[in-house]
Amino acid sequence: MFGEDAVKIPKIKTRWRQVAQKAALPFSERTHSYNSRSAQELGKWAAAQGSGKKFHQAVYRTYFVDGKNIAKIDVLMELVETVGLSAEQAKIALESRAFSQAVDADWACSEKMDIELVPTCLFNGKTLENPKEYELLAQFLMENNVNRRNAVS
Repeated sequence: MFGEDAVKIPKIKTRWRQVAQKAALPFSERTHSYNSRSAQELGKWAAAQGSGKKFHQAVYRTYFVDGKNIAKIDVLMELVETVGLSAEQAKIALESRAFSQAVDADWACSEKMDIELVPTCLFNGKTLENPKEYELLAQFLMENNVNRRNAVS
């Protein structure tokens, strides 16, 4: 590690650990970081297939808990199959880069708004990172003048 990275990386890891702990998410120490671009594109593809949440949960566990390299196609294909999707169709989506622009748009939006953590709620130009606890989200919405609706029976 050189220069800024030597300072940034430990801070980022500490932040990830704190967020995971606060959200009661499993998290283990990793010695490597891997390029997640293909996983992000497959996440968009999986969402279009109706399995985005399952896929994202599988990627999280594989990367942050098991420490596997999510840049490897065989690892991603294994994940695709574990959530009940077609590895063949996933490969086509990756090779065609069908969801590349959607991922680019997400990155551009997050950079513009200085978002560093997912999930982040954005409302009236204000952000709330990782609103796992209902009370935090409710408070955030009330502070932004969102009126509570009565439940429909």
